[in-house]
Amino acid sequence: MAVIFKWLLRIVSGLLVVMGLAASLIYYFASRSLPDYDKDLQTGFVTAPVEIVRNNANVPHIFGARDEDVFFGLGYAHAQDRLWQMVTMRRTAQGRLSEVFGTQTVEIDRLIRRLDIYPLSVQSVDALSDHTRAMMSAYANGVNARINEVNSEALGRGAPEMFLFNAPIAPWRVADSLSIQRVMALQLAGHLEEEVLRARISLLIPDETRLSDIMPDFPGAGIAALPEYSAMVPGTKRYVEAAPRAHHPLSPFKPRGMAGASNAWAAATNRSASGGTLMANDPHLELSAPAIWYLARMELSKGGVIGGTIPGIPAVLTGRSDRLGWGLTSAYLDDQDVLIEELNPANPNQYRTPNGFKEFRTRSSIINIKDAEPITLTLRWSDNGPILEGNQFDLKTVTPKGHVAALSWTSLSPRDTSMDAAIGLMYADDVRSAIAAAEKYIAPAQNLTLADRENIAMKTVGANPRRAALHQSKGRMPSLGWRPENRWQGRLPYASNPEFIAPIGGIIGNTNNKVIDRAFPLHMSFTWGDSQRVHRWERLMQGRQVHTRDSFIEAQLDTVSFTARSLLPLVAADLWFTGESAPDGTPERQRQRALALLAEWNGEMNEHLPEPLIYSAWMRALQTRLIKDELGPLEVEFTHVEPLFIERVFRDVDGAGAWCDVIQSAAVESCSDVARLALDDAIIWIEEKYGRNLESLRWGDAHQATHDHQVLGEVSLLKAFVNIRQSTSGGDNTLQRGKTIGKGPDPFLNSHAAAYRGVYDFADPDSSVFIISTGQSGHFLSRYYDDMAQLWRRGEYVPMSLDEDLARAAAVGVTRLLP
Repeated sequence: MAVIFKWLLRIVSGLLVVMGLAASLIYYFASRSLPDYDKDLQTGFVTAPVEIVRNNANVPHIFGARDEDVFFGLGYAHAQDRLWQMVTMRRTAQGRLSEVFGTQTVEIDRLIRRLDIYPLSVQSVDALSDHTRAMMSAYANGVNARINEVNSEALGRGAPEMFLFNAPIAPWRVADSLSIQRVMALQLAGHLEEEVLRARISLLIPDETRLSDIMPDFPGAGIAALPEYSAMVPGTKRYVEAAPRAHHPLSPFKPRGMAGASNAWAAATNRSASGGTLMANDPHLELSAPAIWYLARMELSKGGVIGGTIPGIPAVLTGRSDRLGWGLTSAYLDDQDVLIEELNPANPNQYRTPNGFKEFRTRSSIINIKDAEPITLTLRWSDNGPILEGNQFDLKTVTPKGHVAALSWTSLSPRDTSMDAAIGLMYADDVRSAIAAAEKYIAPAQNLTLADRENIAMKTVGANPRRAALHQSKGRMPSLGWRPENRWQGRLPYASNPEFIAPIGGIIGNTNNKVIDRAFPLHMSFTWGDSQRVHRWERLMQGRQVHTRDSFIEAQLDTVSFTARSLLPLVAADLWFTGESAPDGTPERQRQRALALLAEWNGEMNEHLPEPLIYSAWMRALQTRLIKDELGPLEVEFTHVEPLFIERVFRDVDGAGAWCDVIQSAAVESCSDVARLALDDAIIWIEEKYGRNLESLRWGDAHQATHDHQVLGEVSLLKAFVNIRQSTSGGDNTLQRGKTIGKGPDPFLNSHAAAYRGVYDFADPDSSVFIISTGQSGHFLSRYYDDMAQLWRRGEYVPMSLDEDLARAAAVGVTRLLP
């Protein structure tokens, strides 16, 4: 026995030594790619030394003799900290993810190839101004300087992920940056899926009034009635099952309801306590680790600019100079249309046009797949745009036999000059010159909020398609592609885009709400991103005569739900404080306890409170009960509560109370009956997941922010190191937006929020502040991988200063790039 024990001890000890050596070796190779921020590097690309001064938040302050050299420094800094993120986004844009990740990303590559993202970006390079091309070329040289350094000095392949997913890194090109900008447009686009879902519901529920209940027209006049889809597109079936769609973390195609969002607002000098203009911006995107945003300061010939950049794109997209601040919110302009093309029965390579049948434009494209045989696609285009596959965006459910679907989308222009506008904004002196620079912006459509030292403004930027007044669906559902009235007729002039300069009230802003009410076809959209947050924003803005930097921060971090305050009195009107007190331990008593808690609640979605969880679970269960019998299998498409729908039902607008009655039952259920049953459903779900003690529930336990690594986040041995999870306040409809995931066993996880926040005061610009949701580095062994995460969670910020002396005084390193 002693001998056996001795040998077991030796074996275990040996295994531990081997494991320790292996771990040390892994750490050594992974840590080789950690950037050295304090060094001199001979590059040969610059005309004079470039300095990258990293302040104590690891924000690079870049100084150079020429603007090209400064853009070179930005490219180098991006590649130092986010090389893996950049090359992965480039692969996404090229439709080449499967070369590295195998079969799991084939569907992403197929769709990207159909859209022709990268070839269109290559074509767009020639459309850019000479100045923009020069700056972008310098930026690309900066990225390549880092890639050359990694290769020549064996710096761990540039990122730890490169060891697990090894693939050659091609030199960076100008077109790569343009393609990443188009990938961002994909993430912000949502009208295509809205069109398809509206058509699918129309096939199930021909009553246009009931269709408007579940996919309501946003409040305001000028809404056009919809045709019945089956009458507009004959041959479609009442219900066709959609293929299950798994959302891969690398996919730029976001689930419905998860397209871009944001907040931005500004105050004029007469509404500012400091006497200078104020501005705030917090763009909302899917959370990830690292965050999509990267903070940088660039000292250009016209002065310094500082703010949020996206690695791979050579521009400060939201931020400020010493004269101007700019911010972005998704405009929800309707820039996508699905056109149904009829195939020639005698020749499927032809499609019907107003002038007869015509050949598709075609091209072959090969997708190489790791550990699998390659796939050859035949890409097709009609006059209306690329032809998509039936299983993409559920298009087969609304496409009759013998037809295919084409996509018209402004982002598919071969002469996209959006980068001219992005770089031009950095050189603008004031509101007027910024609006002029933004005329070249094409897609994705944005509301550009501006503040210079005297004025504030907001301008919708992006191409607005010109549709015919007789368009069959007004762009709200797929329509017949061969009918001339359904085809785009160019685009509306930039001057027609909504514009608000120096408003009389002294306050301007946008929460993705409806900004203008114009009749079709001069409208912007029938679908908007917010009908709720804007009401809370109005109250906070009008609640003060003058504002300060701190009051703007308070508004950014506000977690009071206007939606909860509006819906609870409607839904619970017949349930609150009715009936006798029930015995402890009974379902009736649990219901009474839940209602008592909600009766005292002010609607604040605070992470430490139980009421937000009870309310959210109740509304989710209520909507499920309301729509399940009418929509059947389409019920799963509504992953988030639709506040306008529930309000219409409980106010019985145009007979919407009919949704409360269960069609399959003999009895006639009232809305109060359904509300009570839904509350019981919610309590059962809560008890199974969190326990019976309702008073001890915490919203933050359910509403954890999911800053997950897009590739390593699901690897069991690594996810504890690379994922960042945090208890958070806010919700789907609060100004501090924390959009829930909406499905699965944890439907209230916070997956979509403000990964960048910035607040600027032009009375004292260096008192401006910003924050991002994780950290500057994409290297999970870096101290800067998650150092801002807790600040972000607590609602704290770091200074946004253009003072060179302050940056140098707090420097954690200075990199000198030499000729």
